[in-house]
Amino acid sequence: MELTITNSNEKLSVSDDVFGRDFSQDLVHQVVVAYRNAGRSGTKAQKTRSEVRGTTKKSKKQKGGGARHGALTAPIFVGGGVTFAAKPRSFAQKVNRKMYRAAMSAILSELNRQGRLKVVDAFDVDATKTSALVTKLKAFDLGKRPLIVTEEASEHLYLSARNLPYVQVRDVQGLDPVSLVGADTVLITTDAVKKIEEWLA
Repeated sequence: MELTITNSNEKLSVSDDVFGRDFSQDLVHQVVVAYRNAGRSGTKAQKTRSEVRGTTKKSKKQKGGGARHGALTAPIFVGGGVTFAAKPRSFAQKVNRKMYRAAMSAILSELNRQGRLKVVDAFDVDATKTSALVTKLKAFDLGKRPLIVTEEASEHLYLSARNLPYVQVRDVQGLDPVSLVGADTVLITTDAVKKIEEWLA
């Protein structure tokens, strides 16, 4: 298949397996959830009844004082332990390399079908200047949340986009499913397309 290069009469030949793959919602959902879970710290910790600091002496006599109870470290009392206390754990989910690559191909293919994938010959800024990047982006009509993908993003491009809250810049090595799914439009260079094709083919 061929991708149309924006502002050019030329077309870029690409693999159907990477940019023409059928969309699998279940696969993409699984990979996106696994990717986001891998970023969770999993450091939440609460104290159980046995870990709360305080005496375990019986708080009052067994009879004659109303409800019977033992230590005040029990979960029903303020300052007591937590019944099912959360402990540090890993949220990581295993995703096979083949599944991950298939999901990335499915996302790129769906973006292409929806017209949300725009290919350009090159994209960069000459200096670290946010206004210059804003002017360049307006010419492409990328929506509120654009994603810029280059083969190796320059420092000028990264720093120019840093103050724009919804603009993301990625090189091919740092491309991930969450940034692709969350972007309104993906602006990608021809060199990046070729590198992605080598990676996912």
